[in-house]
Amino acid sequence: MTRFIRFFVIIVFLSGCSSQTLSDYRTTSPNLSLEAFFDGDLVAYGIVLDRSGTMIRRFEVDLKASWKGNKGEIKEWFTFDDGEKTTRIWQLEALGNGQYKGTANDVVGTASGQTSGSALYWRYDLLIPVDGTEYQITLDDWMYLIDEHRLFNKTELTKFGFKVGEVILYIEKR
Repeated sequence: MTRFIRFFVIIVFLSGCSSQTLSDYRTTSPNLSLEAFFDGDLVAYGIVLDRSGTMIRRFEVDLKASWKGNKGEIKEWFTFDDGEKTTRIWQLEALGNGQYKGTANDVVGTASGQTSGSALYWRYDLLIPVDGTEYQITLDDWMYLIDEHRLFNKTELTKFGFKVGEVILYIEKR
């Protein structure tokens, strides 16, 4: 039993050491500003992976984004490869110093995020319907600005601290 405990402690320690932090991106460029990137018409292409990394869905998103002062709105129209269509409308607020908060119809509470260099870390709980049941899933969302027209997004989905899936998304200005 002692060998098992030592092994478990080593695994926990090593996995904790490998996590990225927002400060890892402070010297990267171009700098990501949600107000600058999410403005106007955009399109996104994405995939959903299950916890083992197998692709289970593909989707496309049309986005229309606008800002008035520090308040922003992003309208998202999703079309999935199985024909499902959904809509999400984000209400965002820039809080200063690269910090943001946001709400949407299927977000539980308030999403919070912060930029550093070319990256954004965004965390929130989302209600996801599956076969007539809604599940509350935590999303750890990382966005990486490639240039003024392109952004990659990688999101880990967890439930009770365990990874249940992942979303990978490419967003481009039209």
